[in-house]
Amino acid sequence: MQVVDENGNTVPQQSSKRIAAGILAILLGQFGIHKFVLGYTNEGIILLGLTLISYVLMCVVIGAFLVFIPAIIGVIEGIIYLTKSDEEFVYIYQTNKKAWF
Repeated sequence: MQVVDENGNTVPQQSSKRIAAGILAILLGQFGIHKFVLGYTNEGIILLGLTLISYVLMCVVIGAFLVFIPAIIGVIEGIIYLTKSDEEFVYIYQTNKKAWF
């Protein structure tokens, strides 16, 4: 099946990273591993940095609450990735580079 963009042009076929990104997002999402797999380096660094900062802030009570935010983002993105079809996933996340949700 050929994928066509909004202008009617055929998009080159790419192998889908949907399963790998989805499972990594659910299991290791707070470290941003799934972002690195998809080629979103900046977003991966943001999630990793947020996790590391929240671990440092665990010395203060507020860090205990912040540590869950990147993990929740990872689980949500993993579920979204796994519920898409391969064609949708390639078009949205690999071709159009939609970085968040």
